[in-house]
This record gives sequence, C-alpha cells and structure tokens, in this order.
Amino acid sequence: MSFKPVFFINGILLLILSAAMFLPVIIDLAHDSGDWKVFASAQLITAFVGFALIFANREDSFSLNLRQTFVLTSVSWVFMTAFAALPFCFSEVQLSYTRAFFEAMSGLTTTGSTVIVGLDDLSKGILLWRAMLEWLGGIGFLVVALAVLPLLQVSGMQIFKTQSFGMEKVLPSAQQMAFYILMLYVCLTLACAILLFAADMSLFDAFCHAMTAVATGGFANYDNSIGHFNSASIDWIIISFMLLGALPFVQYVRMLKGNSRAVIDDVQVRTFFGILFSLSAIVALYLVYTDQKPFLDAIRSSVFMLTTLMTTAGFTSGDYGSWGPLAVGVAFVAMYLGACSGSTAGGIKTFRLQILWAMLQQQVRKLIVPHGVFQVHYNKKVVGSDVLASVAVFFFVHIMTWLAVTLLLHMTGLDFTTAVSAAITAVSNVGPGLGPLIGPAGTFAPLSDDAIWILSVGMLLGRMEFLTLFVLLAPRFWRD
Repeated sequence: MSFKPVFFINGILLLILSAAMFLPVIIDLAHDSGDWKVFASAQLITAFVGFALIFANREDSFSLNLRQTFVLTSVSWVFMTAFAALPFCFSEVQLSYTRAFFEAMSGLTTTGSTVIVGLDDLSKGILLWRAMLEWLGGIGFLVVALAVLPLLQVSGMQIFKTQSFGMEKVLPSAQQMAFYILMLYVCLTLACAILLFAADMSLFDAFCHAMTAVATGGFANYDNSIGHFNSASIDWIIISFMLLGALPFVQYVRMLKGNSRAVIDDVQVRTFFGILFSLSAIVALYLVYTDQKPFLDAIRSSVFMLTTLMTTAGFTSGDYGSWGPLAVGVAFVAMYLGACSGSTAGGIKTFRLQILWAMLQQQVRKLIVPHGVFQVHYNKKVVGSDVLASVAVFFFVHIMTWLAVTLLLHMTGLDFTTAVSAAITAVSNVGPGLGPLIGPAGTFAPLSDDAIWILSVGMLLGRMEFLTLFVLLAPRFWRD
C-alpha cells in the first residue's frame, strides 16, 4: 500500500495549521507579547514540513482507497497534534512536550481538559491558540476533508466511514456539504460572539469562548472557566450555543434546504433534550431541597452542569463536585451519555443509546414470544442488522477502553475515583473529571507524565470512535 497520498494530504493539513498560527502572531504583536516569535517560529517549522511532505509525495494523479483513508484519518490527528503542541513548549507557558502534546490533543479533540494553571495571566496569543484548536477540531478538519479530497479525485464522503460522523449525504457533492457546514459553523460562532460581547464580555473573550462553545470544547480564558464572569446572561448564552453545537449539523442543512421542522422532528434531538432536562430537574430540586441554592440559581446551575457534560464541552460555572453525592452521581452518568450524532460533541451519542434501548425491548419481546419476529425501528424506519451490530460493538469497545484506561491510570498511582473519572472524561472527550485533583475546580497538571500520555491516547481513541484506530491493528488490514 502506498503512503504517498496520506503524506501528501497531511502536508496540506499542516499548511492549514501553519496559516492558523498567523492569528496568534498578530494578537501577540498587538499586545507587545514576545510570544509572537514563538508562534512565528512554529509557523515556519510547520509550513516547512508541510511543503516537504507535499513536494516529496506529489504525483500527477492519485486515488485514495478505503485502507489509505483509514490510515490518513488516524495519522492526521497525530500529525496535527504534534505540530500544534509546539507553541505550548516554547511560549511563556513552557510546558514539557508531553504536556504540550496533551494540551494540543485536548484542544483538537475538543475534550477541554487542561494542564495549564494560571490562565488569567497568559498571553492573548496562547489563549487564542487554545480556542482555535478546539474550533478547528470541532468540525473544521472535517470540512477541509470534504472540500479538499474531491479536488484530489478522492471521495470526500469516505471520511464519514472512518470518523463515524453520523451524517447522511443530503447534497449532491461533498464540496457543497462542506460549504453549508462551514457557513453554519461560522455563523453560529459569530452569533455567539456578538451575544457574549453584548453581555459585557470583552471582544477577545467573546470570540474565544464563542469558538469553544460552538465546538463544544470547553477551553476558557480563566482558571474559574465561565464562573469567572459570574453572569446569568453569559451562562445562558453559553448553554444555548453548546446545545446548538451538540445537535446534528445535517439537520441544519435540511432546514436550509426547506425542511423547517428537520431538527424538531428528529427523534434523537427530542430524546437528547428529554434526558438533559430530566437530569437537570433532578439536580435542581436536590440543590433546592438541600438549601444549597435558591430556585432560579439552582435551575441555571443544574442546566449548565448537565449541558456542559452531556455536550462534552467541559466548561464549568461552579464546583459541582461539592454539591453532594446525588449531583456527583448524575454528573458521572452525564459524562457517559454524550449528545447527538453528526455534531461536534463526543460521548456515546443519543442515537446509539436509543438503538441499544430498542434492542433491549426486542430481546424482551422475544423472551415473551419466542417464535415472534420483531424488528428494531428508529425514526419510523427499520434498522438493519449491520447497524445493530455496529452499535453493539461500539458500546462494547467503549466500555472495554474505559476499563483499560482506568486500570492503566490506577497503576500510575491515581486513586480510584480520579482514575475512573479521568478515563471516562478522556474516552468521551468531556473535559473535567471528578475529585479534588481533576474535578471542575482542578486541572490535570498534578498527574504524572505516564498518566498524561495514557489520557492523550484515550482522547484520540474517543475522538476517532475507537474502531478507526483499532482496525489498523488487525493484520488482515495490511494484507494486499
């Protein structure tokens, strides 16, 4: 199998990443920060490697088969992370490469976990870079794949098979799909930034938090995250755009094409909101019952907590780890659920939970009527056996990966609660964990380098939805 197309396209992606570094250069120059030199140097290094890969692997024409697409999708995340980490190493943050790689991986996978302490005092360039990484990782690279691959005589829709993005082909070409998604993504980001600015955020903070909210990433510019602003209006704006980013983008495209009820009629969306508001009500009533918060504050705090966890955004507006056992238990469940397929969110996704529930009902009916024939339905359509198998395998692999990462983290010396919650927050790309170390009031900075590398791999596995990477380990995959 030839790797030339893989390296060629990775060269293009590196050039895009290099171009993105220009904005932090401008911001740091405008604020008299010496870090502009760091970004300029990282930009030159990234561009040099990108051009080298392009020219070394250029051909008059080539095609990309499914095997090469799997390799491309996996390798590109590692390539992007490796070079996106450079500014964190040499800027005023001065992270080791291990921790810089973790921070970049957390950004690009829109996880939102951080090893940086003292965000309030960081240069504007680094804060902007963190936000840009999450914005690019949310849907940006998928849009690039859809737009660029067809120009190289490669089907851009192949990327769906390897990223398990959950979209249907609702437009005649991948480039049209890329255009619609990008426009939606940009418009949502701009709308969020404008509203946050109107709610008394600075213009810089508004754009940074808009990028990370729509990407459901969760990187904030302050150690106290969104709690730093202590504003109900800002909380509700962030909640709204986390939710918008967590809905299927394909349904937005359908709305633009004339189906005004596309989002409302999607059973996945209705189920997602049903779970979110039910859990929010439980936590809100618990906070009121235990006299921790007045009614309206309890509603806002609980909705924010459940939204940030279920959309896997990772923002915090308060330390929900101190709200008591029921709130912590609900938070742990929410970490595992995720939002909608075809969105910027991670986790298991509501669609898969619905399929699993339907499969359970099917099995119960078969036990009651052994000779009956029962089919699984979703959105008023019969679900094929291949989809059922795919969902079951995904759930199994998700559980086993979580357990494996938990065991490995426990072996590094972490206590059980920290290991369990760190594992689930990594493989579900959630952000904060539970406990005093990595909870909403802490960071991942105290963890050992071994734990940091384990979590970096866990974040990548979660973002790639496991099977894309695991298929590369199968000997049969590499046989001609």
